[in-house]
Amino acid sequence: MAKIHELGFQLLPRPPYSPDQSPSDYFLFPNLKRMLAGKTFSSNEEVIAETDAYFEAKDKSYYKNGIEKLEGRYNQCIILEMNYVK
Repeated sequence: MAKIHELGFQLLPRPPYSPDQSPSDYFLFPNLKRMLAGKTFSSNEEVIAETDAYFEAKDKSYYKNGIEKLEGRYNQCIILEMNYVK
């Protein structure tokens, strides 16, 4: 929430499950999955540390650009009358 306010975005309500409009589903997690692909960890702590380092290394513009792309996805969802957007 702090990052959203820091970047000047307003949080809008959305359905509890809407994968076509969730930044974590279409933007953050696929990139994280690619980064973690093929790596082996011996503990949960190692996974957490690697994940934290990944997100901390990202510039503010990475998050800002990803969130800004949601507008197009929202519009596409509206055009498709709330059907799933790929």
